[in-house]
Formats: sequence, structure tokens, C-alpha cells
Amino acid sequence: MYNEIKKVVKLNDGREIEISTGKLAKQATGSVVVKMGKTMLLATVVAADEAKEDVDFMPLSVEYKEKYAAVGRFPGGFLKREGKPSDYEILVSRLVDRALRPLFPDDYHAEVFVNIMLMSADPDDMPDALAGLAASAAMSVTDIPFSGPISEVRVSRINGKLVINPTFSQNKDADIDMIVAGTIDNIVMVEGELNEVSEEEMIEAIKFAHEAIQDQCRVQLELREACGITGFAEYCHEVNDEDLRKKVWDECFDKVYKVAMSKTADKHLRKKMFQEVKEEFLSQYDEENLESVKKFVDRYFHDVEKEAVRQMVLNEKFRLDGRKYDEIRPIWCEVDYLPMAHGSALFTRGETQSLTTVTLGGKLDEQMLDGVMIQRFESFVLHYNFPPFSTGDAKPYRGVGRREIGHGNLAHRAISKVIPPKGEKFPYTVRVVSDILESNGSSSMATVCAGTLALMDAGVPISRPVSGIAMGLIYDPKTGKFAVLSDILGDEDHLGDMDFKVCGTEKGITATQMDIKIDGLSYEILQQALEQAKRGREHIMREMMKAIDKPRPNYKPHAPRIETMIIPKEMIGAVIGPGGKIIQEIQAKTNTTIAISEIDEKGYVEITAANENDMIAAKEKLYNIVRVPELNKVYKGKVVGITTFGAFIEIMPNYQGLLHISEIDWKRIKSVDEVLKEGMEIEVKLIDIEDKTGKLRLSRKALLPKPPKNEGDTKE
Repeated sequence: MYNEIKKVVKLNDGREIEISTGKLAKQATGSVVVKMGKTMLLATVVAADEAKEDVDFMPLSVEYKEKYAAVGRFPGGFLKREGKPSDYEILVSRLVDRALRPLFPDDYHAEVFVNIMLMSADPDDMPDALAGLAASAAMSVTDIPFSGPISEVRVSRINGKLVINPTFSQNKDADIDMIVAGTIDNIVMVEGELNEVSEEEMIEAIKFAHEAIQDQCRVQLELREACGITGFAEYCHEVNDEDLRKKVWDECFDKVYKVAMSKTADKHLRKKMFQEVKEEFLSQYDEENLESVKKFVDRYFHDVEKEAVRQMVLNEKFRLDGRKYDEIRPIWCEVDYLPMAHGSALFTRGETQSLTTVTLGGKLDEQMLDGVMIQRFESFVLHYNFPPFSTGDAKPYRGVGRREIGHGNLAHRAISKVIPPKGEKFPYTVRVVSDILESNGSSSMATVCAGTLALMDAGVPISRPVSGIAMGLIYDPKTGKFAVLSDILGDEDHLGDMDFKVCGTEKGITATQMDIKIDGLSYEILQQALEQAKRGREHIMREMMKAIDKPRPNYKPHAPRIETMIIPKEMIGAVIGPGGKIIQEIQAKTNTTIAISEIDEKGYVEITAANENDMIAAKEKLYNIVRVPELNKVYKGKVVGITTFGAFIEIMPNYQGLLHISEIDWKRIKSVDEVLKEGMEIEVKLIDIEDKTGKLRLSRKALLPKPPKNEGDTKE
């Protein structure tokens, strides 16, 4: 038996979200089912009883998984079962992780596993907006120390109206599409894309989302109370030596503060200088005692370094590398760096550098997405790579991790808004690849800038260039002092209170991502950060434009040439031929690649060729197949048959017409074969198409000069 407890959240459009616990997965530390319409998610949380030895961080793991059975589909592939997480599932997992992680106590180090499963799904619902609510609700029915609850909602602006958790079909018309996470009191995470909207419109959407978040948090508190959860479990995951902590602060703070004030731009040199202070402190211990104190000193010295840097920034009004709060690091850019890439660019800002390439392809190069909720083809993809050498780390590169997928997705969102729609005018599939060669803060924003430059170098007609910037925050809750920092360093990200990335064109914002590490971020600070970010983006854009200020008028000579023909839907079969015979023959003879699709009752034939001659040859063969005879048009045809009453002429593939003996010449002829022979090529005019049968009547004499009357037909 089970004792199920349910609570309901009402959305502003009348829909309801039901949260229930006590029925499923009862051996987990906490579990809930979140249901909206026909969409259901099961979220479970399990926490270890104790922390592992010497763990000094929060080992949180969040996994979001979609089941194909949720929509009545079989998984693709040979095994026919769910496999490794898709990029979409990883992105949803990251959204939930980023909202939950800051709300655990700093000294809580037990492993916590959050699993969210999509068990049932209405094909039109967007379940990612419910994942954060489900995870937090599962946490709320436990005694795990957690400063929640939180919730996440999707806020979209559709035809000028803000909507919470819209459907897939509604969201197609959205010009704002953001996931916002927060507690009852504060916003903790934002991520989304916008169609070049203003800073004020973005803040309005965040405020609207927070109202819905507050309702969902209050219902979670009611659920927690109904479950009889009144407090948190006691834990002790850190053993501290308070005397040693005080000694580290007393002896190291001033020295660290002095290093922070040195205005050292080289991060490796600055790291070495901080390390020397710590080693000097440790040098007072002999080998026998060093091992017992080192792990404590490492922890306390990190706290000293963090506080010293933060106080220096607030007190001295400048930053670790000597910049002012709103100052951008030196920028240099270069395009066409790689001679055989279809487009390439180098973007370097301070100690962060991206080498980005653009590759142009055809229809067959599109990326197929075959997920549980999303099935479509993508004609624009962006990949982000972060090899260890970019930060000077001596370790192997084992492929793409969650961080790379998240950073690449943000850059993709930012640039996708200016990519031309795929069609006759721009038939290409586009792949952008950013390889980070150096990193000290905001490599995802370097990817946005380098990607824009590389696209213009490739000749892709983007509507407007995009630039991006990462903003930081140092906030002292005791004094209320704060500093908003433009173009943050890696250290400022690590030691600061906010990582706020903003991308956009001169017209407005196209993408954003914000993580808050403190309780309480006023809209006043948010507004200042956005205004400062706008000025920073404008400065970065001016520097970018020095390398290239608009797309090249032509593609590179070695880039493929792609053209699209539109044909009648009923002609698709004729182009393909039985078993694909005709299209394969055309591709082989013209050295081209041809892809056919049907869109809006029309056939789209995409031809990809390495050179212009091959393109012309392929188009001619296709035209010969899809052309239909036109009345009164002259054709060069071939005699394919002769009878007593005339000749049959093939005027184009699959079309023959009758050239009656009376239409061969103005003068009377006794037999057809005295003028025509099979295989001859002659010009004829199409003079009639019968309405019922579609038979073609041709004339040769209509193209010959008419003789004078006395030279006309005469009888013997």
C-alpha cells in the first residue's frame, strides 16, 4: 500500500501542474511525480549518508533522461534501447544542476544523485521546463540540507504576450525564449535566446517568470509540510582546525592582498605568486607535521585568496590585471587564416583565443536529430572544443564533455538568429567549429565573435554581426558594496558572484546565460550589468569590424556551389527514377550530389557541385526531365519513328509528338522517308496539345518560309 500526497500549481492560462509523492520509487531518499496534462516526469534524489574522505566540494550529479516509450516510439539504431544521453538531455541536466548547486551548504560534501525521467509526454509539451521543478520537489520531501525550494519555468513572448511554459507549436512564434530558475526571493539562473530584443524587454520577461516561480515554490513548501518534513539532517563533513584557520588568515591575508594589487595580467605568473605565499607559510612546518596541516592550509588559503581579491576589487576600484571595472582586454582579430577552409577567423581577447572555421555543405550534410521529443534536421550546427593545452594543463583530451556541449549551445543560440534561412537564395548547410587555443575567461563569447567573423569570411550573408561578453559581479552583503565587471577573467569567474553572458547585434540581444552564486541579485544590479554589457559588446564589435565588416560578396573558389531547383511535386518520381536509377546516373555523369525533398507541396532539388561546368551539366539533365512541352515553342527533336502518315519526333525526354506528313513541308511530298530518316535531328514547332489525351502535334513547315502562291502545291 502507499500513502500518496498531491499538490497542484495553477498556471496563468488555466493549466494545472500536479506534484505528488509517496506512490513511486519509495526507496529513494525523495521522489515525486510532476504531471502537466499528459506529460509526466519522475524525479528522484538519493544522498549518501556520509561524505567521502578529503572531499571539499559538492559532488552533485544530475541526470535527465527521456524514455522513448513516453511517446510510443522505438529508439533508433541497432540495439533499440536508450543509449548515452543526447545533447538535449545533457543541456536539460545542466540547467537543473546550475539551479540546484549554489543552494547546498558550502560544507556539505555528501554525494547527491538527482535523476529525472520523462515517463509520458504529450508531443506538443516542452518537458525541459518542468525538470527543475521536479528535481526541487524531490529534494523538498527529504531532510537533505538545501536552501530551496527552487523552480524553473520557460518564459516566451509570443505575438507580444508573455507566456509561461508554452507548447512547441506556440513557441515557434516566440521572439523571447528563456528558461529562468529561482527561489521565492531570488533569480539564480537564466538561459535562452532572443530575437534581437532590448535589455528592458529581457528584464520584463525575467520578472514575469519569477512570479510563476514563486507560486511553484510555495506549493513545494506545502508539499514538504504535508509530508511532515520540518528540518534538515545533521551532518559533519568537514573537520576544521580553527587555530590554524586564524593563523593562515593572520599571516597570509596581507601578502595575498599585495599580490592581488600587483596588476599582473599573466594568469600563470599571478598563480605562481599566490602559490609562493602559500609555500612560504607551509615552510615553517617540518616534514613530520606538513602532511597533517597541508589539507587544512589548502582550504583556508583558498578562502583567504577569495576574500583578499574581492576586497581589493571593491576597495581599490581596479581588478586583478589592473583594468577598470568596465574595461575590455586588448583584442586582435584575423580572418582567412586557414587557406583551404571555406571560412576561418582568429579572435583573441587577452589570454583567450578561438580559432574558428566554417564549412559549407549541402542537404545531405544536415544533422538529423532523432530524440524522444525532437525530430528534425538542422542546417546550422556549431561545435565547441576545449583541449587541455588551452589552459596549460598536461593531460589528454578525451573528447567532448558537458561543459563543451553547453558552451557550444550558447554560441549556437547567439549566432543562429542572424543565419539566413535555407532556401533558393542560401541553399547551404553550415558547420561552425570553434577550437579554443587559449583560455582565461569567456571562451564561449570568443566563439561567438570568432564564429561571426568566420561566417563573413566564408561569404555567408548573415543579417548582422554578433558579439558577446561575459559579465561578473563582486558583492559584499555586509556593506552593500558591489562591482559589476566587464569581460571577466577566469579567476574573477571562480572567485566572483555571477557569470552573466550576453550576446547580441547592434539591434538587440540574441542569447544570454546567467548563473548567480549569491542570495539576492536586485534588478537594479541586473539592469546595470546589462547596460554595461551593451557598451562592452559595442566596443568588441568595433574591434571585430577592423578585420572584416560585412560578408564577402562571393564564396571562396574552393567552396562547393549549391543551387536549388523547384519542380512540381508530381515530377519527383520522374527525377528519382525506378530504384533511384535516373538520379544516380545523373550524379555519376556530372560528378554532383543531388538531394530531393518535398516542402509545401513542392519538390526541392538541391544540386551540389565542385565547379560551374558540372553544375550546368546537372541542371540541363534535370531540366530535360522536369520540363513540360509549351505551346508554340520551337524544339530541336529527334526522329524516332516513321509511318505512312508522318513521323514521331522526341522533342524532350519522355515527350514525343506527331509530325504529320502535311506539316513536313509547304510542298506536297509523296512519302515521309524521302525527307526524314530515323535518328535525324530537326527543328519543329509545337502547334497543338489535345485537351483530353495530351497528344502533341508538331509542324516543320511552320518554321520554313512560305513560298509564293505560284510556287505552292501543284498537281501532276
